[in-house]
Amino acid sequence: MRALTVEPRRSQTAATEEMKIRNAVEADLPAIIKIYNAAVTTRIATAQLEPVTLEERRNWLKEHSPDRHPFWVLEIDGRIAGWLTLKPFLPRCAYRGTAEVSVYVDEDFRRRGIARRLLGESIARASTLEINAMVGLIFTHNEPSLKLFEQLGFKKWGLLPRVARLDDVERDLTIMGRPV
Repeated sequence: MRALTVEPRRSQTAATEEMKIRNAVEADLPAIIKIYNAAVTTRIATAQLEPVTLEERRNWLKEHSPDRHPFWVLEIDGRIAGWLTLKPFLPRCAYRGTAEVSVYVDEDFRRRGIARRLLGESIARASTLEINAMVGLIFTHNEPSLKLFEQLGFKKWGLLPRVARLDDVERDLTIMGRPV
């Protein structure tokens, strides 16, 4: 596994906190799952309806390649504050250069620039990962995520109306895209 070479930087919003992005390792899974399960309960950031278990996600990291489709965590003072994955958009070869991006932030670390930092790093490193386009699939009612993606150069590439049902409420899915 190749190490991620990202220098720790100080957050602009919290100057005393060290932010470090690195490849996720198996020992990070409990924190990753805790963050994900918190998002499941909000019905804003994922179509997953039930919390996941460590056993169900034991192979999650193995589905990612640090050189092509990484799974990164952002640490602050040794604590996992958020994570990001890049994964193949669709399985056909013609989509090889397109990656789907997902980013989640621990509730205790929101509004500190964690998602922005992770997304910014993925954009900056896209060419070395052989990615020429990034796609985010975001519920239309997730206005903070839509705003963040837009601020980082993503545009609305599509809308899938009423494709998800969350607690008997039909939800739209916005496709945000960005060439890199």
